[in-house]
Amino acid sequence: MIFKRTGINGLYLIEHKKLEDERGFFSRTYCSDVFQTHGFSENFVQFNHSFNIKRGTIRGLHFQKPPFGETKLIRCVKGRVFDVAVDLRKGSPTFLKFFGVELSENSMLSMLIPKGFAHGFQVLENDSALIYHHTSHYNAEYESGIRYDDNRINIVWKEPVQVISKRDSNFPSLKQSFTGI
Repeated sequence: MIFKRTGINGLYLIEHKKLEDERGFFSRTYCSDVFQTHGFSENFVQFNHSFNIKRGTIRGLHFQKPPFGETKLIRCVKGRVFDVAVDLRKGSPTFLKFFGVELSENSMLSMLIPKGFAHGFQVLENDSALIYHHTSHYNAEYESGIRYDDNRINIVWKEPVQVISKRDSNFPSLKQSFTGI
């Protein structure tokens, strides 16, 4: 595994090595020893699978408020998505900056998103799926989100929005007074 810096402290792209032969391929997607050498010592406690039918679908931007903040490891296992992380950390030099990358079943990339970030993605290919690893259990009381089209962040999505849940489309935009989580 190769950890690649993104320009936002703590947010990494991880390139997975693919070992191929006549049977197919094998790839290690997580190794605690390797992650610890990059400062990650938390335990993953929950794994989720997201399947998305239609190209142009947006999910997010989601986060959990303290004390239930979570680090996420995101990987696309089918299709293609534009995956986005937004820095919401109070006092961060990259506060409200986002990083977006195309993840696909062929790219062999994952994104490690630290606590204090909002996360979302847009589906770029019908029938796309992602696997999420979380370091905190889901807690509905502490779940929150911000609008996918918030003008303080200015994410340029790759496709016109085709599908978005009522909940996600009703998340508030960030107020000028928002100072982080």
